[in-house]
Amino acid sequence: MQNVKYLPGIKLGDNVKACPSLEETCRGADLLVFVTPHQFIQETCELMKAGDMVKPGAKAVSLIKGMEINRDGFNLISGVIQREIPNIDGCSVLMGANVASEIAEGNFAEATIGAYDESHSKVFEKLFHTGSFHVRTSMDVAAVEMCGTLKNIVALAAGFIDGLGYGNNAKAAIMRVGFGEMKNLIGKTFPNTNDQTYWESCGMADLITTCYGGRNRKCAEAFVNGKGRQTFGDIEEELLGGQKLQGTLTSDEVQELLIAKGWEKEFPLFTTVNRIAQGDLPPSAIVHYDEEGIGIGEIEGRRKKFTQAQLAAYKEGKLTQLGKY
Repeated sequence: MQNVKYLPGIKLGDNVKACPSLEETCRGADLLVFVTPHQFIQETCELMKAGDMVKPGAKAVSLIKGMEINRDGFNLISGVIQREIPNIDGCSVLMGANVASEIAEGNFAEATIGAYDESHSKVFEKLFHTGSFHVRTSMDVAAVEMCGTLKNIVALAAGFIDGLGYGNNAKAAIMRVGFGEMKNLIGKTFPNTNDQTYWESCGMADLITTCYGGRNRKCAEAFVNGKGRQTFGDIEEELLGGQKLQGTLTSDEVQELLIAKGWEKEFPLFTTVNRIAQGDLPPSAIVHYDEEGIGIGEIEGRRKKFTQAQLAAYKEGKLTQLGKY
């Protein structure tokens, strides 16, 4: 059995079966593993519930990066799954520094399981832990899951840095700031999280891997190199071959909450990443994230600093740094 499109030449194992039927896949299963792009999870769960496909008491684990926005903050995707499929016995999460191709080749990697119940964590640890894939468990589901989601915004920033050729010092600085904003936002929306979680594979380790080897970094670099001639949608179609770019969607969702809560000034890097992705700022603004009118301040201030002529010059390849033609 092989995934010839995304993992050519890798044998997945005799116990893996590709099945196009959601009902056939789920029917009678004791364990369910969710790995869809997060924008499709609501519809998938509704189909599973409507078709009565899930065995009562089945345990679930989500590998999905993303969230729902609500009035007060975020709904975890694991929570959406539990809400929409009430007869499952809870939904754990698995996140970590996991580049799929390297894991498929048998290279060493780690991951973090976040679970609400210790008995569930033991089941999934037994399922996933191998000699080359080590799993550690945590009862801090919110922080585990949100780290896996928010790191994709920071990876976009890292990709902008790479595309601009600003080097490793700049990239390390942006990663440090991004990690701080990740912790701050998780703490504000899920105040009972444990600081130790950020030092597990789901936290700092995943951020490092994603900022050096992930698809969000790759697409952000291509966005810079395209000098405004390609949207992220164009780049996703060209480079990812059907896979989904989660960073830009997550950035939009996070920015929606920051605006609603009046938190933009507290998260200047996240705000700058979103404004670059939306085309309101040139990518070179990424290292000016903490200046008034860029990552902080109102959109009017931003437009005073970056005129339409500057943005047009950037798209034509004439502007490489702020204020320089």
